[in-house]
Amino acid sequence: MKISDIFKTKKTVFSMEVFPPKKTSKIDTIYDTIERLGDLQPDFISVTYGAGGTGTGSLTAKIASDLKNTYHIEPIAHLTAIHTTRQQATDMLHELRDSGIENVLALRGDRHPELPIPGDFKYASDLTQFITDFGGFDICGACYPEGHPESEDLISDVTNLRPKIDAGATHLISQLFFDNNDFYAFLDRAKLAGINVPIEAGIMPVINKAQIERMVSTCGASLPRKFAHMVSRYENDPEALFDAGIAYAVDQIIDLIASGVDGIHLYTMNNPRVAHIIYTRIRKVLEASNKA
Repeated sequence: MKISDIFKTKKTVFSMEVFPPKKTSKIDTIYDTIERLGDLQPDFISVTYGAGGTGTGSLTAKIASDLKNTYHIEPIAHLTAIHTTRQQATDMLHELRDSGIENVLALRGDRHPELPIPGDFKYASDLTQFITDFGGFDICGACYPEGHPESEDLISDVTNLRPKIDAGATHLISQLFFDNNDFYAFLDRAKLAGINVPIEAGIMPVINKAQIERMVSTCGASLPRKFAHMVSRYENDPEALFDAGIAYAVDQIIDLIASGVDGIHLYTMNNPRVAHIIYTRIRKVLEASNKA
């Protein structure tokens, strides 16, 4: 099933992200995670392509295939542009199509200093157009509520988002954010720019101090006062920070659903325990939204 069709049938889509295990880890670890996430019956699960441009294409395709054909969960396979050649993209798309996968998340990807930049795809919109021309895939794009770190300003950021839509992206998933007002302001800018595709809110529950420092440095998300106070108060108490981080994410999600968001995309960090706790606390709200 194409993800764009799911948005047509549900008021609030609920999805998750997983990433392939590191080369030093056994692949079975991801299947333990998927089995536990499957109990939550997500509308789809996205599978990353490897942080920092390292590329885990074959593993991404295999996990996406197993999600589809073994676990019967609709997958979205990530595909990055900046370190990928046209031939590599073609091979990946053939592999995905042969496995019955119909959904791809087209990203520019992070620059990796040790990897060459072929120059075949400079932007995510270039890769999106390539996938559109290849045919047969529903294409998702990424968006940044607080603006892409390399954007000049918020207006140019949303203006630069239009080419992804024009190239064939049918829906968007946002980068993580901690202040819902940033997301609502972004939706207003997107609407003014003529972007009318479904936009899912990307939520990452932050449950330890190291995760906070890592996420802020890599994605540039700002920390609102309420969040910063939570971290300051509980950073030296791991159990309290875990509970507070879960509560903060749940509060975000409930507010987003109540405000009519198109979907919630949960960055699970391959932690099914966290996903289960959050889903248990939002399930009734999610169900009520989809009954309305």
